[in-house]
Amino acid sequence: METELKSALASRHRIWDAFPIHVPASAATFAGFRAWATSDEFPESLRASFINQELVIDMSPEELESHNKVKSEVSAVVATLIKRLDTGEFYGDGTLVTNEAAELSTEPDATFVAWESFEANKVRLVERKDRPDQFIELVGTPDWVLEVVSRSSVKKDTELLLDAYHRAGIPEYWIIDARFDEVSFQILRRRRDRYVVIKPSDGWYRSAVFHRSFRLRRRKNRLGRWAYTLEAKPR
Repeated sequence: METELKSALASRHRIWDAFPIHVPASAATFAGFRAWATSDEFPESLRASFINQELVIDMSPEELESHNKVKSEVSAVVATLIKRLDTGEFYGDGTLVTNEAAELSTEPDATFVAWESFEANKVRLVERKDRPDQFIELVGTPDWVLEVVSRSSVKKDTELLLDAYHRAGIPEYWIIDARFDEVSFQILRRRRDRYVVIKPSDGWYRSAVFHRSFRLRRRKNRLGRWAYTLEAKPR
């Protein structure tokens, strides 16, 4: 069925009717995807991205122990840090981030934009057509993005977005994979031709964007399930 769905989308003239959502044929183009993703017809719970001229749709339920808990912990700590230092705006899961030069439109697990990036017009917010006080899309180059790897997003997070975020000029990309015995926590810093993985120092990873060092730990809680802690300290 997956092959049939991809073929239907690639043909650009058929409608995806295998599931109770309507994907217009125009969504197979960058402009068409943006129009659909910012319209009232786009399902709120749908995770869809346009990456490297490919429409990627993930309808898998979010795994709680290795994805939802990780995302929640990192988001809480980073958002609190940003608010305390007043360095910019934090955006959680569900924020549509678009970079026109890279033809990328996706919803990271978390996003950060520094005040300076807004002031330099590196990023702008797109208003809803009928509500100028509501914003539905972040366009440009944010300063930081987070992706937590799930079973259905391995290629997307570690290959497609790795390339697309680099082309979009995003300075720092965090990838976390907590599906196995050891948690993989990577801070990737952008260089001209690629991202480089920051090596830890005594288990701490330095972030140039937040001017802090971080480490991610987990332990079993009283019910035998995972509890995550993201620690931060001045570099």
